[in-house]
Amino acid sequence: MSYIQDTFGWGLGFSIPTLSMLASVLILLSANRFYLYTADSKPIAALQCHKSAIVQLHELEEEKLVFQNHEEGEEVEKNRSKKQRINVVYQTGRLVIRLFPVWTLLLTFAVIFQQPATFFTKQGMTTARNIGPNFKIPPAALQSAITVSIILLTPIYDRCFVPLARAFTGNDKGVTVRQRMGIGMLVSVVAMAVAAVTACKQRAEAAEMSIIWLLPQYILLGVSDIFTVVGMQEFFYSEVPATMRTLGIALNTSVFGCGSFFGSFLISLLEHFTGGDGHGWFSDDMREARLDKYYWFLAGLSSLSLVVFVIFCKFDRVCN
Repeated sequence: MSYIQDTFGWGLGFSIPTLSMLASVLILLSANRFYLYTADSKPIAALQCHKSAIVQLHELEEEKLVFQNHEEGEEVEKNRSKKQRINVVYQTGRLVIRLFPVWTLLLTFAVIFQQPATFFTKQGMTTARNIGPNFKIPPAALQSAITVSIILLTPIYDRCFVPLARAFTGNDKGVTVRQRMGIGMLVSVVAMAVAAVTACKQRAEAAEMSIIWLLPQYILLGVSDIFTVVGMQEFFYSEVPATMRTLGIALNTSVFGCGSFFGSFLISLLEHFTGGDGHGWFSDDMREARLDKYYWFLAGLSSLSLVVFVIFCKFDRVCN
């Protein structure tokens, strides 16, 4: 798709996925009559649930009968309902406050997560991208290296890393969810350090540097994705009660949304403080831009977040 958009234009680039989605909807609708709808395959469990529902309904009916002949019955019900609503709000607020430190510390990772689609692509535009006389690698195509690395390395994580880690930790999953997130944050720091060194090399060589030099930072972010992003999903999903799963999912996805705003704020702030000589770190001319300093800044900020994250996890474990 990146090649088609760069070579033939955005019109065709958007038309192809649009037609693909339309075809998928038509196939879904045409196959609807072949779907097989079955009843609950566990009749005993279904009967138990049905019995439990009947018991609860019977208890509610008895409770209504108790208050039927009393004038204060309605008032008691209102007070009870009000207390329940207050308790739900209180428990939700308490839960969000408890998870807020981890949510905040992950914002820096979310900023790093945005780099492949922004400055990494900008770097690729000013490199040597020719393969043969007629073909050029689209800069955005390197983003697929993250997906490919995830596909290839996830089985290695499951089959090699988890058993090896299990031998040392005794944990069935190899490492805990928070340890998994911490490892991913550490890999993201390494990715930013590699990106900074590559940007410094690019600044020296300009367009003579091959785009292949950018691959390591993409692959490292793919490795970081395996640890941190998956760990975040499991963390926010498991740290909330079953009745608040939607809140957990919202907290997880909001990290990346707010991280984008936080990243824009950082760029504006850095541009203000580094633009004294006419251009700051983010000049359009890659020979004048200092993306290496920006990447070092993100690496330092992420390192600080990682240290605070480790301290918080130890403190939280002791408190629990």
